[in-house]
Amino acid sequence: MNDDLRTIVLGLVAAGVGAALGWLVRSWFLRRRLQRKQAFFGLPKNSESLLVVNRDAGPDGALHRSDVFALLELSALIKDCGAHSQILSHDVPQQGFGERTEFCVGGPSSNRRIVAHLASLLPGIRINVDHEPTPDRGAFQIGSERYRLEHGVAEYVLLARLSVGDGARPVFLFCGQRAITHQAATRYLARNFEKLARKHGDRSFCLLLKVANSQAYGPDVVELVTDVTRAAQTPLPAPPRNSHRATG
Repeated sequence: MNDDLRTIVLGLVAAGVGAALGWLVRSWFLRRRLQRKQAFFGLPKNSESLLVVNRDAGPDGALHRSDVFALLELSALIKDCGAHSQILSHDVPQQGFGERTEFCVGGPSSNRRIVAHLASLLPGIRINVDHEPTPDRGAFQIGSERYRLEHGVAEYVLLARLSVGDGARPVFLFCGQRAITHQAATRYLARNFEKLARKHGDRSFCLLLKVANSQAYGPDVVELVTDVTRAAQTPLPAPPRNSHRATG
């Protein structure tokens, strides 16, 4: 074998080894990313999860279009983890939490399961559910702060990952002032889960997000207002007995 042929052969071998190593490294990183995603969402391969859906607060009780899109976002996320999902209406589940990962979408006016989760896991949050057209209608009270709804301009949504103990599967809440905020929150979670996993690990957290100018941009412009975990987990003083406006 002359020098030129030897050089060509060695070059081909080096290229093959380099391609194989590159494929192995890439596969390792993809596998690690999938494992982190599965761990954060509590969705090991072939596991089961629940999608608890609300009903629109309107007279026909149909599922809102934006909530349908939110469920599609979550279904794609679950499928990426190699897990399975079961869709249940908010008034069907009569069970605890922790056995299966749960994704719960809706506000207290349309989702009973959300009301139960707020009361037991996030007692520092009250949401005004008064049907009268007052300035505080739909407002969030978190600790001493109040966040009012401005239709199409500034709309708030809670994104929470709640865990009740070691080995328990988490509950994810998407609780907003309007249906479009649920879609915004699920999209935010899908895009930022790696950052959230690095910061919070397997601990519970509750974030307040703001959807800006939804009448022009839909669910695409989402801002993180603040981490409200501590305030949300600290019980608020009991409301006056004659007040029925807030829940949670």
